[in-house]
Order: sequence, then C-alpha cells, then structure tokens
Amino acid sequence: MAKPEKYNKGILYLVATPIGNMGDITFRALEILADVDVIAAEDTRKTGVLLKHHGITARMESYHLANEFRKKDKLISMLIEGKSVAVVSDAGTPGISDPAYSLVSSAVNSEIKIVPVPGANSAIAALISSGLPTDKFYFGGFPPRKSGQRKRFFEEIADRTETSIFFESPYRLMKTISAMREVFGDTRRAAVCRELTKKFEEIIRGTLAEFDNGDKELKIKGEFVIVVEGNQGE
Repeated sequence: MAKPEKYNKGILYLVATPIGNMGDITFRALEILADVDVIAAEDTRKTGVLLKHHGITARMESYHLANEFRKKDKLISMLIEGKSVAVVSDAGTPGISDPAYSLVSSAVNSEIKIVPVPGANSAIAALISSGLPTDKFYFGGFPPRKSGQRKRFFEEIADRTETSIFFESPYRLMKTISAMREVFGDTRRAAVCRELTKKFEEIIRGTLAEFDNGDKELKIKGEFVIVVEGNQGE
C-alpha cells in the first residue's frame, strides 16, 4: 500500500556542529551530513572546513539572514520533491540566533518531516559550567544594541528567579555588563564564558559589580556567553 503523500517528501535535518573544538560532533551528525542531498549552511566556507576535516564531500547551499527568504522557498521545494536537506549554522545548534526558524516553520506548514540531530550548544555549555542553578533557566539571546532598549530589556526580566543566559559580542560586552549591574544590582552572581571549547576557553565567575569594576579581569576578545543568577529577593 502506498504511503501517505506527506511521507513521500524529503526530510529536514537540523544538525548541531562544533562550537569550537572540531571533535565536538556526533557520529550521527557526520553520517547525516555525508548522506543528505544538500547541506544548507550559514557560511559555506566554515562548513567546508568542517566537512574537509571529516573527509565529507557534499553539495552546499548558502542559507543565512541576508538570503533566508529567497533560499527558504528553494529548500522547501527540494524537500517537497523528496530530497533530504541538512541545516547547519556557523557553530552549535541551528535555530538559535540564526535563520533556521523560518525554514522550520515553513517545513511544518508543508508537512515535511523534521529531525533534530542534537549536539554542541554554547548556551547549555555555559550554564552547566557557571556554578549557578541549572534546574530552570531563561535564554535571552543577544540583548538590544541601543542603550535605552538594552536597559528596558533587562528591566523587563529583572524579577525572574531562574538563571538567565545571554549572548554578547566583544564590542558590547562591558556596556551590557554595566547595564545588567545597573538593573540587577551589584551582588548578582554571574559567569562570563569566552571561546567555549576552543583553545583559549575561559570561564570567569564573580558578581556583576566585580566584572563592571574590573576586579575580575576579562579578555575582550572572542565570543561570549553571560550567565546571570536569578532574582533572589534583593
């Protein structure tokens, strides 16, 4: 008996890739990347380095914020035709602060099967090594760039009791820490994680005041994840 039409379509794989160390990829991820019809990559050059390291040759399509709407329709058409597509970001789990969400949403609407292939994730790596509670957490992504919007953003979440996780660039790191201190207070504990799983990985723990005052020395270089203690009634 023929399968229902929706199962004759291709499969969309969401494949986590290393966040730094090349070894942080699963056997399953490598098998899928080697087997799919096309890999939709945020940066084909970076993904190309990963594939070459593991001896994988594959067709790639660029898929990033600048072309997501144009490429999304092309990828959905390929999936409907029965081709398999793997989505990867520059590093870590696709769909977190990159355009994979839009493609996944369209795939759901088109009744395309979606398979997550879990692996490295900088937010979770930072959380579990922070020394702060891990039973509940809030992921805030990148705070707003403009100072007024950034302050309001933190004011809206100041009363949350769970641990919070944020991404930040080196160019705005200290401005963000200062804004956190102003809104959350001096004594909130935090962990500033830099270059996770890479050669120069650092995880520095202290209070927001210690970070803001320079009592905790930070190398302002690389990619950062900031983990902040929840409101404990201060």
